[in-house]
Amino acid sequence: MITRRNLLRTSLFSTLAFGQAPKRPNILFVIADDWGFGHAGAYGATWLKTPNFDRVAREGVLFNNCFTSNPKCSPCRATILTGRNTWQLKEAINHQSIFPTEFPVYPSLLAEAGYLTGHTGKGWGPGDFKSTGWAHNPAGPVYNDLKLAPPYTGISPVDYAGNFGAFLQKRKSGQPFCFWLGGHEPHRAYEEGSGVRAGKKPNEVKLPGYYPENRAIKSDFLDYSLEVEWFDEHLGRALKKLEEVGELENTFIVVTSDHGEPFPRVKGQIYERGFHIPLAIRWGKNIPQGKVIDDFINTRDFAPTFLELAGAKAASTNTGTSLVNLLKTGQRDASKNVMLIGKERHDLGRPNDAGYPVRAIRTPNFLYIRNYFPNAWPAGNPETGYKNVDDSPTKTLLISNFDEFYRMSFGKRAAEELYDMKKDRDCLKNLATEPEHAMTKRTLRDRMDEMLRAEGDPRALGHADFFDTIEYTGPRKHSYDTWLKNQTPEK
Repeated sequence: MITRRNLLRTSLFSTLAFGQAPKRPNILFVIADDWGFGHAGAYGATWLKTPNFDRVAREGVLFNNCFTSNPKCSPCRATILTGRNTWQLKEAINHQSIFPTEFPVYPSLLAEAGYLTGHTGKGWGPGDFKSTGWAHNPAGPVYNDLKLAPPYTGISPVDYAGNFGAFLQKRKSGQPFCFWLGGHEPHRAYEEGSGVRAGKKPNEVKLPGYYPENRAIKSDFLDYSLEVEWFDEHLGRALKKLEEVGELENTFIVVTSDHGEPFPRVKGQIYERGFHIPLAIRWGKNIPQGKVIDDFINTRDFAPTFLELAGAKAASTNTGTSLVNLLKTGQRDASKNVMLIGKERHDLGRPNDAGYPVRAIRTPNFLYIRNYFPNAWPAGNPETGYKNVDDSPTKTLLISNFDEFYRMSFGKRAAEELYDMKKDRDCLKNLATEPEHAMTKRTLRDRMDEMLRAEGDPRALGHADFFDTIEYTGPRKHSYDTWLKNQTPEK
């Protein structure tokens, strides 16, 4: 009997030859942890070297406007796996949450369609997927046995490319595969000063406008750059393994990140650099080479893309849009050049474990942000250490001076923010209170609310109390009540 497991539906890019079904493409999804947009040679950066990402971009397509709907690890990865925005994922909107089983993930659907699936390094997480019934990480069965000695402290010993090779050896003859190669880099911590000791030059780093011109911050970025380069090295080794087994040209390769770099005002924050991420895609001669695409891409578009490529049945829960037609023809609906972004709670550090809810809308011209609780601290309370910002030399320097740079990264924010994306990508000048932008602000706010309601966002529908019921599954050492207990002497 012909079933979904062994027969592909014909798609716009596949044809039958000599009465035989076309060869299904493999999928290699390569994702960094905390790698910011623009930090690659293909984007013009000179202070770090990414020859393998640059190769993927040169032999495929480079994207200038790829975004995540929630700039933190586990919510973004949940979006990638399910093809849904995070406010459509119940508990998975939060960092360190559970992962509901009611939303199908593309690795499982591809496994049902006959693909060999697996992952190495960081899959979905951090969070709890076991208590909800997942047999393994939603990114696929794990391949982490092979280890190596990393060149710097802070780098994971997992041999990502080596484990990809071990995975390939498990294939049956002719079996297509889908593999998630998840680098732990460039997540902190770094070996402080390693970038300078490696010969990198601080004066080559151009800092964004929300940081002071400072050698220590530039050195911190250089330490980060070494871990980006480590990730890129594993990408190169994975490409070589594909060449060795003769599968490079039939493999759909996606290289991206989950959110911006782990620096103040970026990771976990609803500003441009927090949710804007790098993306390059290669698929041999099946898509143009050396093309640059400016269309808006959401990480929820990956799952429907992979399912269409495989001819697998699309998940009815997908709300993203396949990129196949855009990649092959360059044509996409211009009305889709709008992006919604949002968050609830990321990390602890506020009374009652409260979050810092934000929703935002990004168009080619503007970024509008709604901070629902402007009297709260957006990066976490000062007394608990601003725990929604990773500890770093840059953080230490900024919180040591209560100046404008401190305020931009850690201070309280206005209820509404509006930024001109043509003139102010660093989001430095808030236009929300300027009369000449009143109509723009109102139009964007109304459009955002309408879109969020259409997507079923509980906050937009008046059911925001749901978010207060979501359990935090991570360690509680930075919670507000733990801090308070430590301040109260025992009697």
